Amino acid sequence: MSTNKTQNNCRFCSEISQANGEDTIGSAIAVTQYLIIEAAQPWPDNFWIEPDPMRQGLLAALNFVCEGSRKIRVIAIAPDREYSHPGYTRVFYYRRPAKFFAQFEKQEFIVPHALLGSLALALLKNPEELPNFTQYRQQTNHIRELLICTDGKVDVACSRFGYPIYQTLRSEYAAANNSNLRFWRCSHFGGHQFAPTLLDLPQGQYWGRLKPEILDLLVRRNCSVKKLYAYYRGWAGLPKFAQIAEREIWMLEGWNWLEYHKVGQILASDEINQEWADVRIDFTTADGNSRSAYQARVE
Repeated sequence: MSTNKTQNNCRFCSEISQANGEDTIGSAIAVTQYLIIEAAQPWPDNFWIEPDPMRQGLLAALNFVCEGSRKIRVIAIAPDREYSHPGYTRVFYYRRPAKFFAQFEKQEFIVPHALLGSLALALLKNPEELPNFTQYRQQTNHIRELLICTDGKVDVACSRFGYPIYQTLRSEYAAANNSNLRFWRCSHFGGHQFAPTLLDLPQGQYWGRLKPEILDLLVRRNCSVKKLYAYYRGWAGLPKFAQIAEREIWMLEGWNWLEYHKVGQILASDEINQEWADVRIDFTTADGNSRSAYQARVE
């Protein structure tokens, strides 16, 4: 049948992107906040707005964010047999803590389903109400959360290529890292043409076109960072052109760069064709004793 022939000849957009030589860098979504909510699959397109008593108040919180033009990314994560609690919803909230920063500030809650909407309102709109949720707060700032997109709605490549990467990470690295590392299947966070994709929190680094042979380096950070060059999509703390410059800086500075507090700015740019920009990235060392900057033209 012609239908089968069409399916057999189908190429994933991530494969076409790679064949065309499209670079991953500069594709990270720059944000100031992440709201990450545990929710059973499948995740419908209108997940955040469909009427549901469990998510009452969530839409109001998101509308408030949209009206304020705040850069927030809402992501769903799938429940995990080991991590999750029946009758409760896990919520991660990450926010940019200051102008200069190295990683996002994390809050985690495990709340009864019925309190999800009111918690979202407290996190995004009414922080004075957060003390009401103290009993549900989790002390997990030491835990690194890695989110792997396995959501095939926008592009089936994310589920086709993302799930095997998730399985490898979940089975081989979670138990071996003394509860300092967790892995989650998650909904889209952009860049599906670079599937399989991953978001590393609290660092806020985005990754794409992941392959099994580079996972050990990505997780353990135990070898030259230069081997990760082709897989890095950028840091959420910077705009697009600054992300491109930041990758080059990271390759020069090595792993210590992740501990430096940074801020980036666009000094001048091609506003019509968006083909170049002059960027500056100021940084301080982890101990705060030294401050310097890189400046570059990105074309």
